[in-house]
Amino acid sequence: MFPRPGELRMAEWKEFDLEAAVWTIPAEKTKMRRPHKVSLTNQVLEMIAELAPLTGDGKFLFPSIRSADRPITDNTLNAALRRSGFGKEEVSAHGFRATASTLLNEMGKWHPYAIERQLAHVESNDVRRAYARGTHGTSASG
Repeated sequence: MFPRPGELRMAEWKEFDLEAAVWTIPAEKTKMRRPHKVSLTNQVLEMIAELAPLTGDGKFLFPSIRSADRPITDNTLNAALRRSGFGKEEVSAHGFRATASTLLNEMGKWHPYAIERQLAHVESNDVRRAYARGTHGTSASG
C-alpha cells in the first residue's frame, strides 16, 4: 500500500470495504483522475481497527484537530516525521513511495508493472496502454 500523501490524508471511511480488504480511492482524489483500488494487508486492517474508535464516527480517517469536517493538512505527515527526528534531507511523506518502488524492484519478486500499478502509475505510451488490458490493466510511469 503506497498511496500518495494527499490520498492518505483525505481518506474517508466510506471508501473502505474492510470485509473485502480493499480501499477504493475515488478518481477525483487521484493524480491520474482514475479510481484506484488498494489491497489492504492484515497489518493495515489491524491499524484501521485501532483507529476506528478514535475517528470512525467522522468522515475522515485522519481529521484535522481544528475541524472533523476537514482532513489533516498537507504538512501534518512531514511535521510528524520532523518531530520524530528525521530531517528534510532524510525523508518526506512522498519519499516513501520511491523507497517502496526501489526496494520492491530490487527484490525481484514482483513484476515491475505490478509495482507500477500498485503505485497508481499509468502507462505513458498511448498505443501500449491501449493493448495493456486483461489482468494487468495499465502500467508504467505516470
